[in-house]
Amino acid sequence: MTDLTLNNGDKIMITKRAFGRLAIAAAAATLFTSAMAADVTVAYITNGNTNEGWTLINGGAKKAGQAKGVKFIELAADKGELSRQLAIVEDMITRKVNAIAIAPVDSAGIAPAINKALAAGIAVVAVDTGITGAKITSYVATDNIKAANVQGKWAAEQIKDGDTVIYVTGDQGQSTGQERKKGFVDALNAGRKNIKIVEVATTWDQTMAQNGVEAALRANPGAKVIACAWDGGALGAKAALMAAGKKPGDIKIAGFDGSPGGLDMMKQGWQQANAAQMLAKIGQVGVETAIAAAQGKKVEARIDTGSFLVLPANVDKFAADSGVGQFMKVKAK
Repeated sequence: MTDLTLNNGDKIMITKRAFGRLAIAAAAATLFTSAMAADVTVAYITNGNTNEGWTLINGGAKKAGQAKGVKFIELAADKGELSRQLAIVEDMITRKVNAIAIAPVDSAGIAPAINKALAAGIAVVAVDTGITGAKITSYVATDNIKAANVQGKWAAEQIKDGDTVIYVTGDQGQSTGQERKKGFVDALNAGRKNIKIVEVATTWDQTMAQNGVEAALRANPGAKVIACAWDGGALGAKAALMAAGKKPGDIKIAGFDGSPGGLDMMKQGWQQANAAQMLAKIGQVGVETAIAAAQGKKVEARIDTGSFLVLPANVDKFAADSGVGQFMKVKAK
C-alpha cells in the first residue's frame, strides 16, 4: 500500500497497482497534450515591410512561435504586394494550417482570401493592421486612434491657432494608416482653431516622406510641427530638414512607433515626441492568440497591446522597459 497526501493534509492509502495506473494515466495525458501541441500549425504572414518597427514586430512573432512548441511557418509578401499575400493565404488553406496570423498589405483587398480561410475552419488573427470585410477571430494591435489622439494633442500644445502643421500619412489603403490620420487630425483640430494641415501622402515609404516634406517646406516655410504616422516618416522628415539647412528643434517632429531609429532621433534632438507602440509585443501576442485559437481556446475579438507617449524626459526609461534600447545607436547616459 502507498500513502497519498491530499492538498488539505489528509492521507489516503492506495494499492501499488492503482498508484501505477495513476502514474501511467498522468504520463499518457502529458504525452497527449504534447502531441496536440505538436499537431498545431500556425502561419505568420507579414506584409513585406522591412523598417525597424516591423523588424521588432516580426521578431516578437517568431519568438512566440518558437516558445509554444508548435509548427511555425513564417512568410512575407514580396515588396508588399497584395497579389503575393493572397497567394500565400491560398497556399496555407491548401496546406490546412490550423491558424493564420497576418499583417495585411491591404485591409479590404485581403478579405476574400481570409473569408475562404475562415470557411475552411482556419482561425485568423490580424496583426497590427485590421481587416475589413471579414469576421476574423481576433485583431491584435495598438489602439491607433487612441495613440494618434495623444500625438495630435501634443502637437496642438506646441502651436497657436492658425499655425501650419505638416502631417506625413501612412498608407490610406490600410486601417492603420486611416486610423492614425483620423486620430491625429481629430485631436489637433479639437485643441486648436483654423489650423492648416499640409498632408504628405506616402505608402509607408521613407523616401516618399522625405521628398514630400521637402516640397511641403518650400511651400510652407512657416510650418511649426511635422507629425508622422510612423518613424520611417520621421526619419524622412529629418532628412528633409537637414537638406533645408535646419537644425534640431527648428521645427518640431512627432513620430509614431517608438522604433530604435525614432528614439535615436529624439536623443539627438531631432524628435520631440513619439506615440510609441509596444512593437515586439504586437507580434508576440498576435501569434500567441493564433496559437490559442488553433488549440480551441476562446480568445478576445480585440486586443489592445498598448501605447506610450515618449518625450525626451522619459525616453531612456521607455527604451529600457520596452527592450528597444538594445537596438538603439545612441545609448542612455
